[in-house]
Amino acid sequence: MDFVKILVMSDSHGNRNAMLTAVAKESPEMILHLGDNERDCTVVTNEFPEIPLRLVRGNCDLFSSAPDIDEFMLNGKLFLMTHGHLHGVKTGFSSIVDSAARRDADILLFGHTHIPYYSIREDISIVNPGSVGLGGKTYAVLELKNGVFECNIKTV
Repeated sequence: MDFVKILVMSDSHGNRNAMLTAVAKESPEMILHLGDNERDCTVVTNEFPEIPLRLVRGNCDLFSSAPDIDEFMLNGKLFLMTHGHLHGVKTGFSSIVDSAARRDADILLFGHTHIPYYSIREDISIVNPGSVGLGGKTYAVLELKNGVFECNIKTV
């Protein structure tokens, strides 16, 4: 696949309509949910069963069987996704960036802060899509085109 469009959402907190709106608006090839009400993903998978969805557990997902961390390869890039609460991201990103560097991740995805963020540190693209469910209702669209990574933070 020379081109892939990925929709990244986090912290949906029950706002399933915002999630469905983002998916319909973006028509992604893949959806990633970074926790906090990961059960909201059921509505998305029922509405868009043809789009693969990966998810991790957040601090509000108390009885979830979803993993705390997920990593996968796509188009030659190693993605690392986690909610962020286990790395204390509300007080800084050093711990989570160090963890991503130890795993040789190319793209680090996390939520928890509800604040959208995109940066490149130590050759790692760092993305927090913000909260799709609360506040500014933001999400991220990632595009991989022939090995080149692009990130756009958008509003529902």
